[in-house]
Amino acid sequence: MNSDGSHVLLSVEAEAYVEHLVKFGIKDIGGRSWSRQHENMEKLNMQAVLNATAQEDEFIKDFLISCGKVEVLVHDLILTEVWKEKVFSELVNMDFEPKTTFPLYMVLYHEATAVNLLETTMFYRETCESAEDSMADLVDYCYRRLTQLVTSSENADEDEEMNDPKLSPETHSGNLEELQKQEKKLNFEICMKSVSLLRYITDNLDSLPLSVMTRMLNTLDIPILLVQLLETPPWTRRKDAKIYKFIDSKWQELDYQESFKITKIEGQIWLALYTLLMNGKCQQKYDLNTNRKNSILKLRSYLTEVMLDQLPILVEMQRYLEQLSMMDIPAPSRELILEQVPEVRENILMENKGKWKKIAKKQSQTYFNPSDSDVKAQAKRWADTYNFDVLEGLLTEPPKCAVCGAEATKRCSRCQNEWYCRRECQVSHWKKHKTACDLIVETTESVKAKG
Repeated sequence: MNSDGSHVLLSVEAEAYVEHLVKFGIKDIGGRSWSRQHENMEKLNMQAVLNATAQEDEFIKDFLISCGKVEVLVHDLILTEVWKEKVFSELVNMDFEPKTTFPLYMVLYHEATAVNLLETTMFYRETCESAEDSMADLVDYCYRRLTQLVTSSENADEDEEMNDPKLSPETHSGNLEELQKQEKKLNFEICMKSVSLLRYITDNLDSLPLSVMTRMLNTLDIPILLVQLLETPPWTRRKDAKIYKFIDSKWQELDYQESFKITKIEGQIWLALYTLLMNGKCQQKYDLNTNRKNSILKLRSYLTEVMLDQLPILVEMQRYLEQLSMMDIPAPSRELILEQVPEVRENILMENKGKWKKIAKKQSQTYFNPSDSDVKAQAKRWADTYNFDVLEGLLTEPPKCAVCGAEATKRCSRCQNEWYCRRECQVSHWKKHKTACDLIVETTESVKAKG
């Protein structure tokens, strides 16, 4: 990090990191080279967010395009998704008890890093264009994650705690059960990021191959999936007659009036729907049938005055839906379109078919069971990578209390990482925060001792 703390990476450093991004195989995940690339990607991610927030030159995005590495990021994202689905499940089933779960946590966290870096850079048309053949894979990835959101909402546990501590690696042995809980919460945030990622793709549909549009509309039926999300919103919870919404990566309690304000994630879904339903090309390509028409018309009940005041652009959609309600279903299109088929996930699955247990066993004996010296080296690199002073500078809003979500002015004196609005909140949260706090303090002391 630079001495002035204003940047994570200099432009020349970022370019070198981007140039050296490579595609790994499943068997390489967790290894030394893979871990180094993960740390580099995390720094690229932080710098990209920092530049976007400060509205500075977004050189990370430019380097990803000029070096042709957007496809590498998409491959990396899907590779980690498959690893979590196939290999991590095997590690859990074999009752693996590592000395530290830190290396495993880094792999679970890697998907969040990759999806966040893509979300930050896919805002731009040229980034979407540079994804080329991997765009179909990215669309399918978003579809899987949004489907997961719908399923999680339908099966939501009403007793779920609304304000859990930040996801943090657990260093105690035999804590794979705790790691699974953290993976579940982390996965929820990844799914939320996928909503924004999908919205940016829809914004740039006109500059993408026609087959991508056809796949989104007719093969995957993204419009109906978005309607399902609005019907069973996973970002809203009710507990003890209180309303909570997932805002800024935290569950925040809202009063009755505040609950009518649309969150960023809700806005992203409405804007994606607007594009998919109102774009002229999309209207021509979308094969409407009776079921699709009836599902889309459900949107009318959500377009209240309160909603339209917040998103005036939806007035045009409201008029379209009224017209649609009176229209006859058009005849299906007979136009032949060669659809681009996603290949990344399928290739990964085929290459490793029947090998998941063997890969899990080997990784449990090597990458995820490091020596004491390796653990200390990882701790130092982790402290260097996840610099909390830098992370604090990436906040777009004042820090929020980890317990109640209110604006916070105090933070934990030991680790300097968790924020609170008052002492009562800090005391009540200590039992949950202690594990993460101990890890951060231990890591910091280890770095100081070596320095």
